Amino acid sequence: MQPVTVRVQRLHEQAKLPKYSHTGNAGDLAADLFAVEDAEVQPGKVISVGTGLALELPAEYGAVIEDRSGTALKGLSTLAGIIDTGYRGEIRVVFTNVGAEPYQIRTGDRIAQLRLVHRLEANFVEVSEIGPSQRSNRGFGSTGT
Repeated sequence: MQPVTVRVQRLHEQAKLPKYSHTGNAGDLAADLFAVEDAEVQPGKVISVGTGLALELPAEYGAVIEDRSGTALKGLSTLAGIIDTGYRGEIRVVFTNVGAEPYQIRTGDRIAQLRLVHRLEANFVEVSEIGPSQRSNRGFGSTGT
């Protein structure tokens, strides 16, 4: 499979391009994003942290900003992580701290992951009813786990 080319502009001298830690057939699903500023996320608060990067995604792609497992285990979670194909501003990572202690972010830290997604546009059609399925209307936790 050919890699997708994403044009990246550094908006800050300390900005690092997104980087996959593992590549190839058994590689990572998402690339690491790095902070260009120090920040502290207090418990229960929401902040955004700059990456110092702007992206030019191909028209048929978008991106999603996702948690890193190591930071999530410490209570830091990402929010509002959709990057539309036409967005050209700085990529900022929105965080909330659901832990009990303040979380320190330092310039250069890996703070989140960037996952490219194929962009599909749907036609939403209103109908009077939808067909049944085996799962039906059972929601989160419906498998008993």
